[in-house]
Amino acid sequence: MQKKRVFLTRTLHEFALKELKKKYQIEVHTGKIPIPKNILKNKIKNIDGLICFPYDKIDNELIDFGSNLKVISTYSVGFDHIDIDYAKKKKIRVGYTPKVLTNATADLAFGLMLDLVRRISEGDRLIRNGEWKQIFGAYDYVGIDLQGKTLGILGMGRIGGTLAKRAKAFDMKIIYHNRNRISKNKEKTLGAKYVSQNKLITQSDILSIHVPHTSETDQMFNNKIFKKMKNSSFLINTSRGKIVNEKDLSIALKNKIISGAGLDVFESEPIGKNHPFTKISNIILAPHIGSSSKETREEMAKIAVKNLNLGINGKNPIYSVGF
Repeated sequence: MQKKRVFLTRTLHEFALKELKKKYQIEVHTGKIPIPKNILKNKIKNIDGLICFPYDKIDNELIDFGSNLKVISTYSVGFDHIDIDYAKKKKIRVGYTPKVLTNATADLAFGLMLDLVRRISEGDRLIRNGEWKQIFGAYDYVGIDLQGKTLGILGMGRIGGTLAKRAKAFDMKIIYHNRNRISKNKEKTLGAKYVSQNKLITQSDILSIHVPHTSETDQMFNNKIFKKMKNSSFLINTSRGKIVNEKDLSIALKNKIISGAGLDVFESEPIGKNHPFTKISNIILAPHIGSSSKETREEMAKIAVKNLNLGINGKNPIYSVGF
């Protein structure tokens, strides 16, 4: 019997490829990243399973080309790059990789926060550029303490809740806003207080975004919101770039409407050295590495393969969307 065909838009860990090769005819794209749409259109025609990444846009047009396609397994916690409703209509199962990247992403969010308030990366640049000319005095190059500051968490899901645990250890005050309020027991455990979205924006010393990108959250953080935030506040985004209006954020940072920002995600990725953010001193930039720990990435690969194995055989993936 001929093996089923699987296509990967980018390579995975060797152990994952080895497992796939035992069961399927596999092909891995090795060219331009993300894979050009015309190439993916051609490849998707004859495959039974697809492993894709969060920057691969799997829209209804592409799905229509996949006449034999049974499963889309995305190597990501997000799935807004896939037309889920259309995949469901075509009876194509979709799997994703949540939960395993919770700790890694929360760690990065906290790292960006600590970096910003203590000006660590800024100091690194200062030294590398030969600008540290004398030992700092009482008022020179000061940051702020996290202890006693109010951390506002927008989206108290897995990552938001894990970030709250880290913040609690630093004696921070924690407030949050979520579509649905979490249980009182969980609030007590995390030391978190539920507030309205407006209070979250106006009361937070540091505001960390942990919501998905939807029509409701698209460009949500814009000039109007930045003007409501404290002048002394900081914004952290490890969620999705399109939640923040980058033009408005640039203006807010340059004009000290807010004090700083730490970003791991951007409206369009990757960004280059000519991006406006690279000219702004009070912003920390990370190259979308929220899940980028060795342990997390390996676990994501295992789940992506398991999701594909299940879906290609007509079963729901471990983490399934749409079915």
